[in-house]
Amino acid sequence: PHPLMPGLQPAVVLLKDGTDQSQGKGQLLSNINACLALKEIVQTTLGPRGMDKLMATSNVGRKPVISNDGATIMKLLDVVHPAARVLVDISRAQDTEVGDGTTSVVVLAGSLLEKCKPYVENGVHSRTIMRAYRRSCDLAVSIIKECQVSLSATDDRRERLERLAATALNSKLVSTCREQFAAMAVDAVETLGPDGSLEDIGIKQVTGGALQNSQLLRGVAFKRTFHYAGHGQLSKSFDNPKVLCLNVELEWKSERDNAEIRITDPQKYQEVVDAEFRILYEKLDTIVASGANVVLSKLPIGDLATQYFASKGLFCAGRVPDDDLSRVARATGGRMLTATSDIDASALGVCERFEEKQVGAERFNFFYTPKSSTVTFILRGGAEQFIAESERSLHDAVCIVRRAMKAPAVVAGGGAIEMLMSTRIAQEAKKVPGKEQLLMEAFAEALEVIPWQLACNAGFDTTEVLNKLRAAHAKAFKAGKQIWLGLDINEQDGVCDTFASHVWEPSLIKLNALRAATEAACSVLSVDQTVRNVSSKATMEASRNKTADMRNRMDAAGMDGGQAAARGMSGRYGKGH
Repeated sequence: PHPLMPGLQPAVVLLKDGTDQSQGKGQLLSNINACLALKEIVQTTLGPRGMDKLMATSNVGRKPVISNDGATIMKLLDVVHPAARVLVDISRAQDTEVGDGTTSVVVLAGSLLEKCKPYVENGVHSRTIMRAYRRSCDLAVSIIKECQVSLSATDDRRERLERLAATALNSKLVSTCREQFAAMAVDAVETLGPDGSLEDIGIKQVTGGALQNSQLLRGVAFKRTFHYAGHGQLSKSFDNPKVLCLNVELEWKSERDNAEIRITDPQKYQEVVDAEFRILYEKLDTIVASGANVVLSKLPIGDLATQYFASKGLFCAGRVPDDDLSRVARATGGRMLTATSDIDASALGVCERFEEKQVGAERFNFFYTPKSSTVTFILRGGAEQFIAESERSLHDAVCIVRRAMKAPAVVAGGGAIEMLMSTRIAQEAKKVPGKEQLLMEAFAEALEVIPWQLACNAGFDTTEVLNKLRAAHAKAFKAGKQIWLGLDINEQDGVCDTFASHVWEPSLIKLNALRAATEAACSVLSVDQTVRNVSSKATMEASRNKTADMRNRMDAAGMDGGQAAARGMSGRYGKGH
């Protein structure tokens, strides 16, 4: 207590001046509202009738992006709200872990928060809501595992994989060619193998032509690199060529710049130049003597080396991108060399055929390696934004097929599995006493957001469609039957057996999205206080202003004191005069 004022407690300053602190129910509701605002942005992109987003940025050199991929939209939104960032993180995690369902996980997490919002406003503790949500999530996971259908139980495995890929592509811009792209995705994953890396899949974009002109190459292809004089005389095709991959610069300028020789006699300069040429020619002779037919380097190959290789009947390309060069080395079985002095037969790769040919307005180098696990997609289209979205769509399809091969279990899409889980959880909630019963029913109602949003994006009467699904699933539950009834987007306000209609999704997508959405909702509900520190710039500016203010006060105080002292001295000594 203060010695003069016993009732006054000393103030404790813990945080910097200007730090924003928000806590309590108001802060929790503010976080929920931020997540709901983010959900409203992406929910219109859900499903085969979802809309696209045009993401324009002010960054110099950044082109506009047209996409309906949830992870792409989340990344480009540049969300700054700390609570809403949780939804951005789960969308990226879903894309990394599974490859699809990035929009569904955000919409589902936002719906879970929306359904629990009235209970938060009425004073229900967050821990009670979290406990009920986690219990409902465990029940939903067990329902999926119980109802999933294994792909390995039938012989038409490839056909089912293509249908899975087609379902993933049905909501993309490439939906008109989903059968072609689905077959390409399955071929790529089967070539890659169960233990292959996605780094062995290359995707090249060529503007021009139609989407149907896209192709899959069993091997490696990359755009012709920067070339010097003499490139036109190089051999452009080989059968069973030997490929040499280097990280060496084959250029006369390099030899001159990387060496320093001091001479006293100007006539010896020609000997230095001849020595530089001799060193370069020794490297070129070593490469030719190795038996290589195609020479690739990550560093430049100059005009002298290009003309030399052309005279020997070889092909060369310098400044090859690192990822393309690495894929060529893996596909052909060669090694990347950093010197030309240790070239042996084991360092050379072999492919079935090499050729350089025209693709649209570009020249491409093709390495055909049908026995390797490396493939390359060459995508065609009229606009760069369209081709970029096609690449993202194809990536999702490849990830779906790859996961389905490792975990061959599927469930019906079109909101069928969500309605099945919602019905069973709502019935199970009636056996739970207390507040958790209402919260489990809220969880069951939140699952209905997927078929509801699919119907809304398709322009259907959402109330009528949802009531049809509820009635059908409730009737089947009472009869002890399992049905895969979901939304039929081809019929106005219609429902159908989506499993029989071949609308399938890997159960791994649903499991991962369900767990991620539940944990994200619980993470937001567990926050009771948000502390925002002042930015470093604002801190420096405030400190600078404070210092300047103190300096002005000190100057003013010193001036006043000096003037007073001068007046006193003048008066004191004035009397003596």
